[in-house]
Amino acid sequence: MVIGIVCYPTFGGSGVLATELGIELSKKGYEIHFITYNQPVKLELLDNNVHYHEVNVPDYPLFHYPPYELALSSKLVEMVKKYEIDILHVHYAIPHAYAAYMAKKMLKDQNIEIPIVTTLHGTDITLVGSHPSYKTAVEFSINNSDFVTAVSKSLKEDTLKLFNISNDIKVIPNFVNLDKYTFKNSKKKLISSTDKIITHVSNFRKVKRINDVIDIFYGINKKIKSKLFMIGDGPEKKKAEKKVKSLGIKDKVVFFGKSNETNKILSFSDLFLLPSEIESFGLSALEAMAAGVPVISSDTGGIPEVNKHNFSGLLSKVGDTEKMINDAIDLLSDEQILNDFKKNSRKRAEEFDIHNIVPNYENIYKNLINQ
Repeated sequence: MVIGIVCYPTFGGSGVLATELGIELSKKGYEIHFITYNQPVKLELLDNNVHYHEVNVPDYPLFHYPPYELALSSKLVEMVKKYEIDILHVHYAIPHAYAAYMAKKMLKDQNIEIPIVTTLHGTDITLVGSHPSYKTAVEFSINNSDFVTAVSKSLKEDTLKLFNISNDIKVIPNFVNLDKYTFKNSKKKLISSTDKIITHVSNFRKVKRINDVIDIFYGINKKIKSKLFMIGDGPEKKKAEKKVKSLGIKDKVVFFGKSNETNKILSFSDLFLLPSEIESFGLSALEAMAAGVPVISSDTGGIPEVNKHNFSGLLSKVGDTEKMINDAIDLLSDEQILNDFKKNSRKRAEEFDIHNIVPNYENIYKNLINQ
């Protein structure tokens, strides 16, 4: 089977999941073609089964905004014909599902049938897709896909609430490759062995409530000697650095920026913070749990479907930083309880192992092709 995957090639959850999915499928013998404007960040090696095709958007003075979806749909038609692609799997509704539909119609005119699987990841629905400027096109794209999946029950409910959807939506959760996460009790030399390591990973956008992350750490650090590792980059990072300085904890906080070694950093962390405003799934929490790191999080969106309260971590209402501080202190103060939560986190993550989830997509592809 030849599968075309369309995704954003960035560090965000949808791009990471799409890339990991393609790599795993290639190991099973499928031929995978990534079609996007840059090589996906997690796609380190191309081989006989994994190919990358760049979508080139020519710069033309007439266009205030280069028409990426036109270039993408044309590229999809070209690639489907050239490599005899059997199915297109598009991640993130905007503009990928719409571009795939256009490609499908163009191919049909040439007597080529290609099924489209659309996976909804979150902000394509809750933040961007529901905006009046995009809503009609997103709704149309979802309803005209051959199969639609969402990464959480919460996201499925939001989609059905925000749009008039006639298509079925199947929930297939995000996954994690547990082989990449190992337990390590030893901490690197740059850390004092008595410091507790608290970690946060995100795209530093407003919805991640970066101020809350710093406030929670500040509260914890008053009682427990600790360090905060901030991984990622985005619009709120400069403000975060300013806040850290003004609170006088600059020596306690490390900003790593974007990193391809998140799993290594997580492997010597004691606690993970995710106090987000909106989170359709919480992939970063799952990655932390895969490394055996308990999660202190908000209870928004799909997070409770991942972070099991009083088992893999502790949940609080959005913005309740006092409770999050107290929960974190309670966990970090008792080594026995902390170790139990660490074991439970890994145990919970095993339910989302890549080897358990990917067969769901394989079944969808096979059913669509054999129709």
